[in-house]
Amino acid sequence: MMAGFGNSTRKHPRTRGRTWSRSGPDRATLAIVGVICAVAGFFVLHILLGPLAILCGWLAMGRRWDGGRSIPALVAVVLGAIDTLLALLAIAGAAGPGNGML
Repeated sequence: MMAGFGNSTRKHPRTRGRTWSRSGPDRATLAIVGVICAVAGFFVLHILLGPLAILCGWLAMGRRWDGGRSIPALVAVVLGAIDTLLALLAIAGAAGPGNGML
């Protein structure tokens, strides 16, 4: 069988044909990026970095809740959710009545 451009005939032995699986170091990197985004989101770009932290943490957990195998990934999801909630409350508070607008 011949492989076309971008199509490899070789698969990783642990993925069993699934190419979307992430390896251990890749998941650890995503978890750390998620934690950094969540912490930075408390100071700048709240509404942007919060959901990004949730996404990175969720992907680092392997898109499932299978226990606490990756603590940084869980921290990224929780802090990202708190950050997103605080950003939404700040937006709702700024759009509410009594801010000098008639």
